[in-house]
Amino acid sequence: MRALPLVVLLSLCSACAPVRGAVASPPAAAAPYRLGPGDEVRVTVFGLDAANANYVVGDAGSIALPLIAPIRASGLTVDELAAALAEAIRARALVKAPSVTVQVQKYRPFYILGEVQKPGQYPYVPGMSVLAAVSIAGGYTFRANKKSAMIVRGGDGNVIKSRGPAQTPVQPGDTITVPEAWF
Repeated sequence: MRALPLVVLLSLCSACAPVRGAVASPPAAAAPYRLGPGDEVRVTVFGLDAANANYVVGDAGSIALPLIAPIRASGLTVDELAAALAEAIRARALVKAPSVTVQVQKYRPFYILGEVQKPGQYPYVPGMSVLAAVSIAGGYTFRANKKSAMIVRGGDGNVIKSRGPAQTPVQPGDTITVPEAWF
């Protein structure tokens, strides 16, 4: 009869043990967000109402405000773009000391392929993971490998391919492929 409490004790202790093979979620991206083609930004220039509007970063990576030449936005943070716009406005002598703010209105979409219910293009939501992307695409199919996905990230001509678990962060413009499970 003494073996029974020992079995109960061992089963309780094994329930508290860490799960083997579990992958810790990667830390949140510490680098600031870099703009790319397809992002929509809201530009506000105090003292120059003609420039206050929403602009989409074009395929060439630039935005065109009235009265100034197109400005390269791709690869810049919102603060860097605001500084570049302020310098261009100052160079054209449109405003002596321009105060420019830039905010991301819409992020470029992400793409999801493979073993999900509705593959396709979807709007990006800040802070999303592969699992959230799969949920937006209707969930996994019955054949899906739920343990990892392939993520292709292409920025400034550099294509980065990686595999990651469901907790892997997704960025705008990423292409996620959920593979088929083999057993």
